[in-house]
Amino acid sequence: MFYCYILKLSNNKDYIGFSSDLRQRVEEHKLGKVFATKKFLPVKLIYYSAFFTKKKALDFEKYLKTASGFAFRNKRLV
Repeated sequence: MFYCYILKLSNNKDYIGFSSDLRQRVEEHKLGKVFATKKFLPVKLIYYSAFFTKKKALDFEKYLKTASGFAFRNKRLV
C-alpha cells in the first residue's frame, strides 16, 4: 500500500506527504528527522488515504497541493 497523508504542524499549518510505510514516516516526522517539519514539532497526523498504486498516491498528493486541492482538503478532509 501507498499513503498520502496530512500532518498538522505546531505553527498550525498543514504538511502533505507520501509514503509506502506510513507508521515509520510519521514517526520520523515526530522525532524531527524530516527537514521540512523538524522546526515545527510536535506534529499530529490528521488524515491519510491508502492507495494500491504508487502513482495514484503521488497524484493525490500533487492534487492536494494545488489551489483546488487546498479547497477540497479544507472542505472535505480536515
